[in-house]
Amino acid sequence: MELLQSIWFFLWGLLWAVFFMTGGFDLGVGALLPFLGKTENDRRLMINAIGPVWDGNEVWLITAGGVTFAAFPTVYAVMFSSLYTPLLLILFGLIFRGVSFEFRGKVASKAWKSFWDKSIFFGSVIPSFLFGVAFANIFAGIPFNDAGYHGSLVSLLNPYGILGGILFLVFFIQHGTLWLAARTTGMLHTRSARAAGRVWPVNAVVVVLFLAATAFYTDLYSNYLARPYLFLLPAAAAAALVAIRFFHQRQLYFRAWFASAATIVFATFFCLAGLFPNLFPSSMGDQYSLTAFNASSSQLTLTIMLVVVLAFIPVVIGYQIWAYRLFSGKLTQEDLAYEDAY
Repeated sequence: MELLQSIWFFLWGLLWAVFFMTGGFDLGVGALLPFLGKTENDRRLMINAIGPVWDGNEVWLITAGGVTFAAFPTVYAVMFSSLYTPLLLILFGLIFRGVSFEFRGKVASKAWKSFWDKSIFFGSVIPSFLFGVAFANIFAGIPFNDAGYHGSLVSLLNPYGILGGILFLVFFIQHGTLWLAARTTGMLHTRSARAAGRVWPVNAVVVVLFLAATAFYTDLYSNYLARPYLFLLPAAAAAALVAIRFFHQRQLYFRAWFASAATIVFATFFCLAGLFPNLFPSSMGDQYSLTAFNASSSQLTLTIMLVVVLAFIPVVIGYQIWAYRLFSGKLTQEDLAYEDAY
């Protein structure tokens, strides 16, 4: 049973990692809209650069939430009651962002488009930041016990939580700049490539600060000290971060984007490896913490779910690989003339 629970802990973490890797760059593009989108054509190109894939990327968020509910129902219940406000803000942000993509081109009005552009921006920045705040607080421990949650949104905005939010936001912005540099041409491509180069040092500094703060605010390094081979995870994340710079300087932007994706995945697993077996640790005592072993569904449920996941997740991955390859070419002004363009 413990092996099955451990497998589901890994799958739970993998789904979040894949969401951050795929959804991260389209959130980053949305956050960059006011800064790189100097003209209406530029803004349309930015939106169309993520248009064919952004909604498919959200599937991984739904899947991660569904797995939390099905495999670890107690964690789902406590997490969504404790972090209700930030999760609701994330949900509203993602809803407004999705609606904005569809609505901004429906009326030929500057004010209309400006409103929806702002919705795309805030609907990208707020979820990115709050995802980081939420997970950083989970790593540090949430103040809850049998009587319920003893914190608030303000208490979540502690120094470590804010640093986690900044880390996620910078990760996603870096990811978005590289996607735009790989997919666009002309001045938008030039601005995106330049922005990617400027964001990288900020990214590196924030990563170092987060790693140092993690040692102070959390117990994540305990697993690493007990199992030194786990240090391969942060080493791989650091190597991928350096690879971003290496490929960017050689103008190999798709390779730099893949290196950015690897950075996000390895960074996610760095945190999860330190967290294991905790899923939702309590800062009010280990006896209240929810782990993969005390908060999981029954063995039968986990077994059936594992069969379903092994059967269907490869299909989803295959479809997304096909979609990404289909829309991997450079966007040009001519692409905006298509009827189905945003």
